[in-house]
Amino acid sequence: MSIFEALMLMCFGAAWPFSIYRSYVSRSVEGKSAFFLIIILLGYVAGILHKLFFQYDLVIYLYVLNLIMVSTDFLLYLRNRRLAKTHQLISESTL
Repeated sequence: MSIFEALMLMCFGAAWPFSIYRSYVSRSVEGKSAFFLIIILLGYVAGILHKLFFQYDLVIYLYVLNLIMVSTDFLLYLRNRRLAKTHQLISESTL
């Protein structure tokens, strides 16, 4: 197990709860990019697959935890985008 890999994943993972909270509370997609979140998701999936097939160790759990958090943020992005579209339709129909 690489302590540096684990530290990198812990540092990245520390940021996601704040991003999830901000997405949940703001109900906005401002400052978010679906493309960016998908790229991050693919990176974590690649890390998990590497751990499963070539170098299984406990760091896989950090990859899985981060994947869950980024997936949550992505689902909130989709929710917030839907809310924005609904809000826009309501605003346009009242004009």
